[in-house]
Formats: sequence, structure tokens, C-alpha cells
Amino acid sequence: MKERYKLALIGAVFLAFWFLPVGSERLWGAVRESLSLASWYAREHVLLCLIPAFFIAGAVAVFVSRGAVMKYLGAQASPLVAYPVGAVSGSILAVCSCTVLPLFSSIHRRGAGLGPATAFLYSGPAINVLAIILTARVLGWELGIARAIGAILFAVVIGVLMQWIFRKEEESRQENGPMILPDDAKSRRLWQDGLFFLAMIGILVFANWAKPAEGLTGFWPAVYSVRWVITGAFGVLLIGGLIAWFGKDEMRPWMDSSWGFAKQILPMLLAGVLLAGFLLGGPEGADRGIIPNGWIEAAVGGNSLRANAVASVVGAFMYFATLTEVPILEGLIKSGMGQGPALALLLAGPALSLPSMLVIRSVLGTKKTLAYVALVVVFSMTAGLAYGAVV
Repeated sequence: MKERYKLALIGAVFLAFWFLPVGSERLWGAVRESLSLASWYAREHVLLCLIPAFFIAGAVAVFVSRGAVMKYLGAQASPLVAYPVGAVSGSILAVCSCTVLPLFSSIHRRGAGLGPATAFLYSGPAINVLAIILTARVLGWELGIARAIGAILFAVVIGVLMQWIFRKEEESRQENGPMILPDDAKSRRLWQDGLFFLAMIGILVFANWAKPAEGLTGFWPAVYSVRWVITGAFGVLLIGGLIAWFGKDEMRPWMDSSWGFAKQILPMLLAGVLLAGFLLGGPEGADRGIIPNGWIEAAVGGNSLRANAVASVVGAFMYFATLTEVPILEGLIKSGMGQGPALALLLAGPALSLPSMLVIRSVLGTKKTLAYVALVVVFSMTAGLAYGAVV
């Protein structure tokens, strides 16, 4: 069977090149958009988002005891504790669908149950307070409230369903899973480890504090104006903590673990970003991908089952940087997109993307990844249908 699959793949690639419309401006425009999205992603997300996330993930794998992870997020932990902890932990970070991946991979490796880890995976990009506020301000308070309720509910429900669907595999993994490192006695106190992680999370959160919309006043713009001062303060705390509390023999395992996550995740992200840009266009959201925006706009008009299904699927495959889904949706709504499909895209889009799917597959495998994607798409579509019928 494997040889047949190889033959089919070779045949498909051959036919693709045979019928390749090399004279099409649309094709070469999509190629340029693919490279443009990859270039933008490298500038905007790698240094300030992914690299801090890799170091946090490596630190979790090395410095956080397996017992602590199992106590609060393990399969044997009380669901009344594990799922809220997973959802709240992810939402505090408020990162995009790609930045959350190394953190998810780290707590999953360390022994977190599939359900709580999945709740963390969904909540990180989906439950973003500033994005929900911006949604309410730009697209209407009804859509903002519906997005908040749907994202919080989905984080828990999808996690519970993933744990139940794969309960036998999870029982086996929890019983036989290897430990990354033994939980040796530490020279540091709990508050010292807490400040160490707080410093890294603070750098990740405030270095990526999104620019508020024009005219928005209050807490978020105030923090944005001093974000680099706050980031620098967390940087000083991190360096001071490393010098005062950590030995050289602890630094090497941390670096090795962080590098391991980077090697696993970065190639899949790059491939996914290139493909997403080719299919749907670059960072400007212009009609330059191989799939015309007009096709999408025509398919998501009204509040039909098809419109909500298309919005959920397209949202799941598109890559949204933090907050960019709001102006994109504003344009689609002005082009005739229904309120139901708009909510469906808001619930599926930030939590998933083609790059993130490829990485999740490398962590969970094909079957669990397909189940997770299907749950996000189906729940988003259902929420869109219900919201569209009410509104």
C-alpha cells in the first residue's frame, strides 16, 4: 500500500506540473504573496513571539516538575480544576495560533492530559481580551459578546470531548509515558521559580502588546505607550534571576530543550505560512492569492448552512495575526458576509491556521489533529448558525 501511495503522489505532482499555468499572472502573484507573508511573519513574529515562546516551553520541560503538571493538568486531576486551569493559562498569554504551539507541546510532553492541554491550545489565541473588545467596538457589541462566550465555552467543551474521544490512548500514555527529567530536589524556592517564569511570560506578553485601534482610550493604549519600558523591566528581572538562582549545569538542558522545540516546530510553520500565503494572499489581505477573495465573499453571504461551513473552514485554514481578523471581517461584512458566518470565522480563525495544523500533527499525530480541527470547525459553524438565526 505504501508503494501505491508513493506512485499516486508522484503522479499527482507530475500532473500538477503538466497543467501548471506558468503564463498566469495570478499564479506568480500568489507566489509573491506567499513569499511576502513568510517575510512579514519572520519580521513580526519570530523574534518577539516564537523565540520567547520556545524558551518558556523549554523551561517548562526542564524546570517544572512532572508532578505539578500532573496535579493540575493531568488526566487524573479533577476536571473542575484541570480545564479551568488550562483555559485560564492559555488566555493569560493571549498569543496567536502559532506562538501557543511550543507552550502546548511542552505541557503535553510533561504529562498534561489531552483535554486540559487542548483547552490551553484553543484558549491562548481565542480568548484574547483586547481582540474581544476591538470586535465589540468595530463590529458591534452583540458580536463581541457572542465571541467571548463562544471562545470560553469552546475551550472547555472541545478539551472535554478530545479527552473522551481518545480516553483509551490517554490512559495508556499516562501510564507508560516517559518522564523528561526526574523531579530532583531543587535549590530554589517556589517564589524564585515563579518570578523566573513571570519574567519570561511578561516579555512575551508586553513585547507583543498589540497597537490599539485609533481613538481607543483607557488601559490598553496606556500600556501600549510604555510597553518597551515594561518589557525591559521584565528583561532585567529575568537576567537577575538567572544570575542569582540558576547554575551553569541547569542552563544547558534548558537551551537543549528550547532548541528541540524550535527544530520540531519552525520547519512546519514555514511550510504552512508559505502555503497559506499562496492560497489566500499575504499580510495585507488583498485579493492576490490563488483563491480569489470574490469566491469567498460570494460563499459567506447570508446565514445559510453553507455560508457558515465555508466561513468556519476558511477561517480554520487562514493565518490571522493577533487582531487582524477584525479589519478583515469588517471588509467581508461590508461585502455581504452574514453575521452568523462572521462569528463562525471569529471562533475558528484565531484558534487555528494551516501552519498550526501542521505543527499540531507533529505533536499529536494525524488522527487527533483531524479530530481537534473537526471539533473547532463544527462548533464554530453551529455557533454561527445559532447566532445568525437569533440576530
